[in-house]
Amino acid sequence: MATIKPFKAVRPAVDKAALVASKSYEEYQKEELNAILAYNPFSFLHIINPGFKFHQHISGKERFKLVRNRYLEFLEDGTFIQDKEPCFYLYQIGKQNFTSLGLFCATSVTDYRKDIIKKHEDTLEKREVLFSNYLKTVGFNAEPVLMTYEDNEAVKALLADKMVELPLYDFTTTDKVRHTLWKIDDQQSITQLEEHFKDFNALYIADGHHRSASSNLLSKELEGTNKEHSGDEPYNYFMSYLIPESEVKIYGFNRMVKDLNGLSKEAFLIGLDTNFRIEKKEGDIYKPTKKHHFSMYLDGDFYSLYLRKKVYEFTDELSKLDTQILYQTILEPLLGITDLRNDKRIAYGYGKYNLISMKESIDQGEFKVGFGLVPITIDEIKRIADAKLVMPPKSTYIEPKLRSGLAMYQF
Repeated sequence: MATIKPFKAVRPAVDKAALVASKSYEEYQKEELNAILAYNPFSFLHIINPGFKFHQHISGKERFKLVRNRYLEFLEDGTFIQDKEPCFYLYQIGKQNFTSLGLFCATSVTDYRKDIIKKHEDTLEKREVLFSNYLKTVGFNAEPVLMTYEDNEAVKALLADKMVELPLYDFTTTDKVRHTLWKIDDQQSITQLEEHFKDFNALYIADGHHRSASSNLLSKELEGTNKEHSGDEPYNYFMSYLIPESEVKIYGFNRMVKDLNGLSKEAFLIGLDTNFRIEKKEGDIYKPTKKHHFSMYLDGDFYSLYLRKKVYEFTDELSKLDTQILYQTILEPLLGITDLRNDKRIAYGYGKYNLISMKESIDQGEFKVGFGLVPITIDEIKRIADAKLVMPPKSTYIEPKLRSGLAMYQF
C-alpha cells in the first residue's frame, strides 16, 4: 500500500515561472550558464549557484548557507510564493514525440524503509551524507525523485479531468519543451488520489536513488532529535514525481574503453569468441537489435556480438541484464575493468545519436573500443528491484528530465 500526500508547494509566481525554471546545473555549458546568471535575475540557477553574485566559486557548508539565503530572498521579493493549503500538482512535459504526465506529491520515508518504494541502484554513503546535510541546511527540496507506477485507468481518468481546467503555468522553453502545471486542490480529488495509490503494492524509483536515500537519512536524524516526533512532520516525507510506466523513456548507455588492457586486436577478438559469435558488419553504423546482442566498434569496423547462451549461464535477474553480461564477459575478464564507477579507462554515452558519438571518439583516438547496447526496459528495472538486486552503474538514462524550481518541498 503506497502512501502519497499533498503538500504546500513553494513555487514561482505565475508571471515568473518560465524565467525561474531551469535544467539541471550539469546540463549547461559554461558560456550558457554564465549568460543566464548575468541576464536572468529570476533563474533558479541563482539559488543553486549563490557564489555568482560574489564573483567566486563557493562550496561546502558555506555554499549550503548561501543557497538558503538566496531561497529566502526569492520568497521575500515575491518571486516565490507558497500555497496556503496542501495540494497535488499535475505536471506535463511535452517535446516532439515524447510526452510525460506526472504528479508532484510527498512520498513516505516509511514506505522507503519497508521496500514499498523499490530501488534498483546502489548509493554511495558519502553522497548520502553530503546531500542530507545540504537538505538540513537549505530547508527545501527542489529536485523530486522520479518514480513509476503501474498504469491505472482510474488514476488516468482523474488526471485527465484535471487537464481540462486552466493550468497554473503553461510555457515553452528555448529547447522547444512545453511545460504545463495544474494545481489539484479540491479535497475530493485529493482523497481519491490518496485512495487510488493505496491500491499499489509498490512504487519504483526510476531516477533519484541518492535523493531518496538522503531524505531517509535526514528523517532518521531529525526523528532522533525530536522528542515530540509524531510521524506527520514534513521530514517524514520527500518530494516525488510519479508517472505511469508507459510514459517513461529509457535510453541505453554505451561503453567506451581507452585501451585493450595490453591485448592485441587479434588476441582480444579471440578472447571474445569464448562467449560471443562475432560478425564484422558493413556500413558506417551498426546498432544492436535485441537483448543479449551487442554492437562493437574497433579499429574502424563495427561488429555484432551474439551471446553464446549455451556457454553463459543465467543465474538470476541481474545475470540476464545486458550491462551485467557485458561486464562479466568482456569488461572485467578481458579489459581488466573492475570498478565501473571510478575506473578512468571507461566512459559512457547515451542518447539518440550515441553510437555516432562513440564512433567519432574512437576514430579520433580518445578511446580504443566501444560497445552499444539495447536499452533496458521498465520490466527489467522492476524485476531487478523486486529481487532486491543492484544494476551496474550507468545502465539507464531515463526521461523525463524535470525542470528545477517549479515546485519545491519545504521542511
